[in-house]
Amino acid sequence: MTNVPIPGSKSVTARALFLAAMAEGTSRLTGALDSDDTQAFRSGLRALGYRVSDTDEVWSIDGHPDGPPSRSADVYCRDAGTAARFLPALGALGNGEFRFDASPQMRRRPVGPMTTALRELGADLRFEDRDDHLPVVIDARRLPGGRLRLDSSISSQFLTALLMAAPAMTEGLTVQVTGMVSRPYVEMTVRMMRDFGVSVEWDDDTFTVPPQRYAARDYRVEPDASTASYFFAAAALTGNSVTVPGLGAEVMQGDIGFVDILRRMGADVIVDSDRTTVTGTGRITGTTVNMRDISDTMPTLAAIAPFADGPVRIEDVYNTRVKECDRLEACAKNLSAMGIEVATGRDWIEIQPGRPRPALIDCHADHRIAMAFSVTGLRADGIELDDPECVKKTFPEFHHVFGEMREQWSRAAVGRD
Repeated sequence: MTNVPIPGSKSVTARALFLAAMAEGTSRLTGALDSDDTQAFRSGLRALGYRVSDTDEVWSIDGHPDGPPSRSADVYCRDAGTAARFLPALGALGNGEFRFDASPQMRRRPVGPMTTALRELGADLRFEDRDDHLPVVIDARRLPGGRLRLDSSISSQFLTALLMAAPAMTEGLTVQVTGMVSRPYVEMTVRMMRDFGVSVEWDDDTFTVPPQRYAARDYRVEPDASTASYFFAAAALTGNSVTVPGLGAEVMQGDIGFVDILRRMGADVIVDSDRTTVTGTGRITGTTVNMRDISDTMPTLAAIAPFADGPVRIEDVYNTRVKECDRLEACAKNLSAMGIEVATGRDWIEIQPGRPRPALIDCHADHRIAMAFSVTGLRADGIELDDPECVKKTFPEFHHVFGEMREQWSRAAVGRD
């Protein structure tokens, strides 16, 4: 059995940084993820005037409940979707002019649902280039808030940004949601808001957040379940065993549900209170699965699908087309380059069993494509990544940790011989 240390959750880290920035007092985060995305988020907070100090062990954030301390800022969000979607909502709560921009990759990703909502709630903003895309300039004069209807079918991050900002809106916020994807991420948001002392009423498709203040606290960030999926998949694929400490029965992240799919496909799975273990059994069974709520792990399943004993069909994942890249198309093209028969539709992909041939993986600068197809390489020769360094977005040490795991398995196999 191999214990794999997984870094802190990107999703939890970003939310904790936002909530700490809005809280009264100083919050301390432990176990937070240090990666390109979270560095972008911390830099954005500093640009907005927040005091953020960090060591290897603890990050401290001095909160400012009435919005950004600065009266002007130019915030560069790099490739980080959380920064690009969360920080403008934070900026709209303040007083001043705040500009938000990002990398060319992030500029291509839409922010329209959030910016339209901010306008409806009283924000004055303008786009410098294309409507509904960064860069955007917000002329902030506090944010009145009120009621709105939000389409959440593309990303749950827009809803999360508005909910987290809602307590500082002078009228609070009532939002009715349609087409929600990634529901577990919204559940995480509501739970963390409550952890920081704010009440949220959630009734069917409607959220109500009255005006109130967050309270600073010490907060531990749990390991990243999306990142753990690559190591769990590796165990299922190779017949080995992987344990991830810190990801147990009480984990907030919905992507831990990926291990349930592996169980259905033949792996042995044990979820304890403080850890999860996946052990491969020598078989992977074909399946049809709806991954709407855990779509970030879709590439992980696609990458091991050729080794199943029957077709693997993944459904209801349209929102993966508007991530760092069109992940459905990226998976399909990379699998085809390996000689695997694959078909796609608007929101689905179906992969036939086959023996992958050598191929250069087009990562599309997407960390999840790079990490997912690294797993394929455990049972297929000649799999290379065209952009291995893109993993720095969420797990800079991925290749080192993955290689160490592979080496442990190789030594164990020699010992058994």
